[in-house]
Amino acid sequence: MTARTVRVACLGAGYFSQFHYDAWARMDGVHLVGAADLNIEAARATGLPAFASLEELLDATSPDLLDIILPPVAHAAAVRAALGAGVRTIISQKPFCRDLAEAETVTAEAEAAGALLVVHENFRFMPWYRVIRDEIAAGRIGTPLQATFRLRPGDGQGPEAYLDRQPYFQKMPQFLVHETGVHWIDTFRFLFGNPHAVYADLRRINPVIAGEDAGYVLFDHPNGVRTILDGNRLADHAADNLRRTMGEGLFEGTDGTLALYGDGRVTFRAFGMTVEETVSPVDPWDGFGGDCVRFLQQHVIDALCAGTPPENTARDYLTVLRVRDAIYRSAETQRKIAL
Repeated sequence: MTARTVRVACLGAGYFSQFHYDAWARMDGVHLVGAADLNIEAARATGLPAFASLEELLDATSPDLLDIILPPVAHAAAVRAALGAGVRTIISQKPFCRDLAEAETVTAEAEAAGALLVVHENFRFMPWYRVIRDEIAAGRIGTPLQATFRLRPGDGQGPEAYLDRQPYFQKMPQFLVHETGVHWIDTFRFLFGNPHAVYADLRRINPVIAGEDAGYVLFDHPNGVRTILDGNRLADHAADNLRRTMGEGLFEGTDGTLALYGDGRVTFRAFGMTVEETVSPVDPWDGFGGDCVRFLQQHVIDALCAGTPPENTARDYLTVLRVRDAIYRSAETQRKIAL
């Protein structure tokens, strides 16, 4: 990979795909060769050679890397088609596959074929979480005690919720955790290690949503650290762009607290003090999530060039799916679930 450009094809041209296409187009050493979507007009709108099926895309372009930008129901078939066509680097959007069993099977099939299968879990690549991880590792907050994230995107109110952007959200039988909460399952384990127990209290507020859209999830991490996802998709937070951080967070330790604000700013307040110090400034990126899509994609390309495994392999991501399933079992049984 170090001696040539990586040829990237994309499957899917829905709402979120715009961030994938834009990020690939801004990366050195990447050549976008085509886009496929059942809606051929949407594929053509990307400005790339357009195809109505994955098979046509793969036959015509022979990509080095396939980027799957589709809902979970389509992941397994797309990965298998790519493997059958000889593609050996595949990125799939999250939440990966329809369920854990399917994800485990597809992951094993990719490994047996000698392919690198990556899950596009981009929140750990948001620049503020990289800063927070480095500050915690450097001892800024002392011994970590706990963290809380208040998910407040403010996009789930009323009968028209999500219909203009991702209408399938309304029909997902599992929503808040399966579609969105997985981001913080992965982010919390990125910061504090894999949880060994979870407790969840989930609820549905908006009646037009099939699944849960609010709730609390408590994670038990190594070394006594506790994290809380306080999620509510109907409420908002103070931000000019509600999809930048999607909420606010506190990361607390024996020596002080790191705070994440809706503008992407991270501050530190020493224990016993009232003044906050700016650790990283307001994020300048106007698009989604601090340009985390590009940071993830660049991480994969860098790993390919260096011949090293990326952070976000499908094998590693199976842990996120196991934790997700435990969260739903906890909510159903009203008890803490050990992992």
